[in-house]
Amino acid sequence: MPRVSQDQLDARRQEILTAARACFARHGYEGATVRRLEEATGLSRGAIFHHFRDKDSLFLAVAEDDAAAMVETVARNGLVQVMRDLLARAVSPDTTGWLGSQLEVSRRLRTDPAFAKRWSERSAAIAEATRERLLRQREAGVLRDDVPIDVLAQFLELAYDGLVLHLAMGRPAGDLTRVLDLVEEAVRRH
Repeated sequence: MPRVSQDQLDARRQEILTAARACFARHGYEGATVRRLEEATGLSRGAIFHHFRDKDSLFLAVAEDDAAAMVETVARNGLVQVMRDLLARAVSPDTTGWLGSQLEVSRRLRTDPAFAKRWSERSAAIAEATRERLLRQREAGVLRDDVPIDVLAQFLELAYDGLVLHLAMGRPAGDLTRVLDLVEEAVRRH
């Protein structure tokens, strides 16, 4: 029997995550049945659950994958850039799936204490990346210094959450670039 390389396993895992993200976004957590996950991935339940312990672990992996990408962007370019990237990709089916996953994470945070406990680490990583980026910006003299960093971080997080909700509800992106310019201007030193 031929041996499967780690690269092949990683590629298959990523394929499952991509298909599962779309399935969760389209049907929600409960509606993304194992049968639907099989159809979305083109794999058997055995193949899917070889990579993930159960549906809950698969959903958490999708959400963690999204959070990791977000942390990288925040650390490098800030939370406003995450919002700009999201807006630029708003019409893409992948982005639609990502938005659906974000809403599902929000719902599960409210309704599933075990999920909320597992998710808190990911949420903390995003918050910490945002805070560190803001501190670096303040030290560079770019960020306003009359408002505490924690308040600025909360302001940006609320703007992000609002954008996600706006787009996930199918509202038009319109000229939200100007709104993001305003958000960015609000945190900059004048």
